[in-house]
Amino acid sequence: MSDDAGKERSDDLRVAIADLPRELSYDEAVEAAYRDDLDWIEGKLRQGLSLLVECDKQLTNYIYLALRRRFRALGQGRLRLLSGHPRPGDDMLAGQPLPSRLLAELRDAVFGAPADAVHVLTHLDVLTTTTRSSLSVEAREVAAIMYENPDLVFLGFRDPGFEIPDVIVKAFPVRHSLVGLSRDHLPGLVLQREARKFGVERFNPYRLYKYVSGLNAVRCRQVLAQVGNAMDFDPATPETVDAVLAEIRRMTLDGELEVPRVDLRRDVGGYPAVKEKLQREILDLLRLKEDSQSAGRVRDIEEIVPKGMIFFGPPGTGKTFFAKAMATALDATVSVVSGPELKSRWVGASEENLRRVFAQARRSAPAIIIFDELDSFATARGMYTSSGVEHSMVNQLLTEMDGFRGEELVFVVGTTNLVGALDPALLRPGRFELTVEIPYPGAKDRREILEIYQRKFNLDLRPEVLEYMVEQTGGYVDPDAGVRFSGDHLYALMRALKREEIRRHDGRLEVSRADIDVALGERRRPRPEVREEEARTIAAHEAGHAVVAHVLPHCPAVTRVALATGEDDYLGVVMQELARNQYVRTREELLDEVCVALAGRVAEELLVGQVSCGAASDLDRATYIAQLMVERWGMSEAVGLRVYSGDRAGDGQEAGGAARRLSEQAAGALDREIGRILAEQADRARDTLTFHREELEQVTGRLVAERTLREADLAEIFGGRRFKAGGDDPGATTQRQED
Repeated sequence: MSDDAGKERSDDLRVAIADLPRELSYDEAVEAAYRDDLDWIEGKLRQGLSLLVECDKQLTNYIYLALRRRFRALGQGRLRLLSGHPRPGDDMLAGQPLPSRLLAELRDAVFGAPADAVHVLTHLDVLTTTTRSSLSVEAREVAAIMYENPDLVFLGFRDPGFEIPDVIVKAFPVRHSLVGLSRDHLPGLVLQREARKFGVERFNPYRLYKYVSGLNAVRCRQVLAQVGNAMDFDPATPETVDAVLAEIRRMTLDGELEVPRVDLRRDVGGYPAVKEKLQREILDLLRLKEDSQSAGRVRDIEEIVPKGMIFFGPPGTGKTFFAKAMATALDATVSVVSGPELKSRWVGASEENLRRVFAQARRSAPAIIIFDELDSFATARGMYTSSGVEHSMVNQLLTEMDGFRGEELVFVVGTTNLVGALDPALLRPGRFELTVEIPYPGAKDRREILEIYQRKFNLDLRPEVLEYMVEQTGGYVDPDAGVRFSGDHLYALMRALKREEIRRHDGRLEVSRADIDVALGERRRPRPEVREEEARTIAAHEAGHAVVAHVLPHCPAVTRVALATGEDDYLGVVMQELARNQYVRTREELLDEVCVALAGRVAEELLVGQVSCGAASDLDRATYIAQLMVERWGMSEAVGLRVYSGDRAGDGQEAGGAARRLSEQAAGALDREIGRILAEQADRARDTLTFHREELEQVTGRLVAERTLREADLAEIFGGRRFKAGGDDPGATTQRQED
């Protein structure tokens, strides 16, 4: 055989079924899975070092027996089991509870037992489990006894689900974890008849490992024994493998955990960019790993797949829903953990809660842990005053994430509204290295979300009514708080319509615009009532914004103009498409924005003959942009290329960090330049509206009469003429509101 052929065979994940064991006892399974660990533990004990082993309670006795066989084989030293079991003739302790008997044996070991023995505490975790507020009586006595004789060697065991006081843990200078299985040892735990459920002559343990990585060797054997009676693999019916894996998945679920059923494409509406990112960065890579038969390729994929993710965005946009969809694709369990619920006022309890969450997830791998409101305890250290609990929780979280084996399929997703407030240590590569923004849904997203709920609730929605709903949910639910319509709001809206259908006894509800308005009205404050003369002024103001925005070449197109329609509690609104370039704004685009902002006030002058207080927010916006152009972005030839922001109040800083204050002459020059920009754009708005006076009056009149105009109405008023310098991407919208 050539060297290349030999290398290819050594890289093959599959093992020959004939090389697997025919039968296997639990003791043999423990040896096969933990041989290297047992040798290491034995070596430390023979060096006279006390050692604490973390493993499932089910595994404790098997580990003890395996070590006892090793000590007996060499005939040097011995293990002395402190189990708390009544001994023959010891009638005094026979009626005592287990903790009392354990304490009695521990006292004998410390004050009178042979010094050459290793004293084994298989139930140390039961004896020292604490309350939330203080050490139990037994834990205090154990803590005192174990420090009495430093020459004694102890072998203690703790289950990941038990809490042991730190003072007792520190009595063991060496600690070792036997949580889960190593993938390299898995073939030694699979019998030939079980492997034939997955292949004819060769067996790929990597695919099976996905579901048993968090089990101990004994539990793994119990699970595999249950599939021994399934049909052997037949290449003609490969789906039988999926049935076997599904049965294993069912048996490896821990406690109340379950695998969600949320299809990323079918059940999650909109957000194509988010879906594509999750598919590309996580799901596609794991699918390649699962289909691969090359050990090297699998290791390469495991090295690069992010195990930690941050989903950030406003409340109600589906951050947890996306995580559940990812879990469905991976056949993974989900643990949704609330950050505030993890915190405890008792010392060490919060960290223990975190440790327990990770232990449960690893036992039920593949698994996803979702930390909802991650920022509630993982804010940047030093940002806020606190009890210190948050700092300890961040450290524990980092410890748990750093402790993952590369082959384990355990992912951690943190959801937050404030990604900038998170501790930077969490965002380092290898931890929460993948960040995914889930913003408020745009028009296309809202349409897909509503279509999903339409099918879910079997509502009769004509296409034009659905489009009306998409338009009506483009604004704010709570403008004061800046809360826009999210996926949760859309869900609530469709549920309200379904309730209305059920309440009616005349059959199926054909949803109308009026029904939608009623359902939306339940979620909003009452719309403002305006007098006729007020309506004329507001209409002129909004028409001014709309006409100038429609004709200026570098301004996003207008999609909708409304006058006191109940779209939020504002008196008027102009909605525009989002500009194609979101991060690079040119001078021409900024000047157009200033011109549009001032156009409402100018339109009032032209059509009403006087100005109102409705331009306050427009003036604030226009002044802010002009100030940034002059003081921050170097867009004024008169002022020149330097930054002035913050210098006016005397609290600004130069590049070197020294505070400085502008002279009156310099501040005056800045003010004059800002004023010049505002005056020029007001004149530009006046010239534009004067030139399009006829269209301005038409838009104003129709707003008063119809209350709402859309893009097609504006195109009709302007005779189909096009003014834009380039096509903007339709879909998401911005909006201008008037108080």
